[in-house]
Formats: sequence, C-alpha cells, structure tokens
Amino acid sequence: MARVSKEERKSGIISAALKLFSQKGFYVTTIPDIAEKVGMSVGNFYNYFTSKDLLAKELVLYISQYLGDKIRAINESDDSSEIKIQKIVTMYFDMATEKPEMIEYFLRVYLSNREVFGEGCEGMTCVSPFITEMMIFFSDGVESGELHNQDFFSAFGLFMGYLGGMVFLFGEKILPDPLEEYKESISLNIYNALKTR
Repeated sequence: MARVSKEERKSGIISAALKLFSQKGFYVTTIPDIAEKVGMSVGNFYNYFTSKDLLAKELVLYISQYLGDKIRAINESDDSSEIKIQKIVTMYFDMATEKPEMIEYFLRVYLSNREVFGEGCEGMTCVSPFITEMMIFFSDGVESGELHNQDFFSAFGLFMGYLGGMVFLFGEKILPDPLEEYKESISLNIYNALKTR
C-alpha cells in the first residue's frame, strides 16, 4: 500500500475542512469531525494544524491563491477586457458548480465570522493573491482604454456583487436555470457597467 505524503494528508484535511465548515458552519464543526472525515486521530491532526482558527486562515489563503492563479492566467492572455470578464465569470461560475465548498466557505465562514480572521488576516492580507490579480485586471483595462478609470473598490464591489449575488441565488436554489445559463448576460452586464462610454 502506497504511503500518503504529508502534503497529500494536508490537502485532504483542507478539502474535508472546506466541506464541513461550508455545510455545518465554523463553530459547529469540531476538530474531531475533521479528523474523522480524513481518517486520522485528533492527535495526528495537530501535527498539521495547531488550532481550528489557524486552519480557517489557511483555507482562506488556499481559496485566494486558487482564484489568484486562475485570474493570473486570464490576465496574462492578450484578450480584450470584455473577453477577460467573460473568462473570469465562467471560471467563477464553474468553481461554484464544481467546487461549491470553496465559495460557500468564503461567503458563509470568512465573511460571516470575521472575528476568527483578525490576527494574521488584517485588511486584505489573507485574500491578497486574489485581490492583486483583480487590481491588475482593472489596471490593464484602464490602461488599454477599454475600462473607465474609477476607484478600485467601487469597480471590484460591482464585479463581485454580480458574481456573489448570482452564486448565492444558485446556492439557495432560487435560480430557475442552471448557473451556466447566466454567464453571457452577467458578463455583458459587468462589461457594460465598467467600460468606457
């Protein structure tokens, strides 16, 4: 039987914790719950994460890095801002469909339990890979003349408001159609709101 590496075990903990925190909530989920889900003892769990709060921060960093990497690949393309918006929307909606626990964790744990993420996650520290790539996206769009120059947080709030709102409606099973059906219209709405007049 092949031996599981420390990195593979850590990845298993991250995956299990994302699912449990997203489904049950941060405070209800216990370290024994997570340890049981990955088939390890609680004592062994502490060899990977010394507390639930540290694991919670690691998960936010993990999601932010995942999103940042995906958006960096889009930013590095020669596509127009309009096409990049379509690609970001597609990536985010695909993530909400294929890895819903990542979005759920961000919306239901990170944004709802800010007291857990104080020390070590001040301001944008824990989400900086994602935020940085979104800043680059907006900056490139303004520089090319495609997007109008505005405060980053206004533009970011508009963009993420559309995405977060649709994903929330999808998660609550309110949308009459699959999330995929809204990619084109949401992309166009975001582009029309951000483009130069």
